[in-house]
Amino acid sequence: MADDKIFVPDYTWTVAKPGSNISSGATVQTFTPSVNAATPLEDSLPDNFDPFEHLQQVYIPQHNAAVRLYFSDLPNDWKPNIATARSSLRTACTMLDGDNQLMMNLRHHLLFDLLGYGKSDLIVYNGSRNDILPPVDGHPIVKFYFSQDIESVPHGQNRTDAEYSFRLMNETATTFTKANAMTLATKVKQHMIVSNQGIMFTKGKNIYLYRDEMHGYRLKLYGNQEADAIDLITRMLECQDLAFDENKLTVSTPKKSNTVTPATVEVYGKEVKKNRYRPIDNVRFRYAYVEVPLLKKPIYLVDTTYRHTPLVH
Repeated sequence: MADDKIFVPDYTWTVAKPGSNISSGATVQTFTPSVNAATPLEDSLPDNFDPFEHLQQVYIPQHNAAVRLYFSDLPNDWKPNIATARSSLRTACTMLDGDNQLMMNLRHHLLFDLLGYGKSDLIVYNGSRNDILPPVDGHPIVKFYFSQDIESVPHGQNRTDAEYSFRLMNETATTFTKANAMTLATKVKQHMIVSNQGIMFTKGKNIYLYRDEMHGYRLKLYGNQEADAIDLITRMLECQDLAFDENKLTVSTPKKSNTVTPATVEVYGKEVKKNRYRPIDNVRFRYAYVEVPLLKKPIYLVDTTYRHTPLVH
């Protein structure tokens, strides 16, 4: 790589002679430095400036610093080698002065994407952004995620989504096995997917509460029609071979209208509409997963978005 030109100020120090014996501990005369700065370099790129060489000079040290941090378990005097798996990976990730753009891209991709360095400090939430709750100790919980088709979202509005769940009261973290998960995944696919698409549910302002705590149900659905709400609840119950009981359903219909256009307020110098009150929107089933106590990652049962690896396709 080409050498950078470095601006070094011209310092001239004028030191006063001591007026007493230093070895005796007496105070010496103070001195004041005199600084004469050299004329700064021109504020322009040199004639032979190479953008790629300059980028390498700036980028490679930063990238290799991240490599050293990621492989901090290796000795400080580590030298490139492929004797162990970790050493082989670090050798592959470390950028060299002679690397071309393709090699730099591959080394970056290996470290940040495949090895996950770029995602190491991210917090990942599963489920609806409107109702994020941490997993709790106890029985495994099965969650069904729904979201609005993107093409049906009006311009300037947020995509509507929803998440509904029940607990497996006959299972614990110890008893729940992969075989049990496969059986559950098969039933979810059977009842929640039709013609390779997730079922549709229409959200609205009405509240449909279904309480069957013995079987792990404390459902709260915002729906538009009672028949739609009962159909969705029934499908979820059938995933556990349970029957719908109308005596466990409570319906609440607010007087407030949900068709009024939201008011506009000024936020950070811009006109922004307030959130709609329980809008009537169609949301489609996307995927289902199980959160097992003490298990760090959820188990995806089915997924129509192809973003996760489910047990059943």
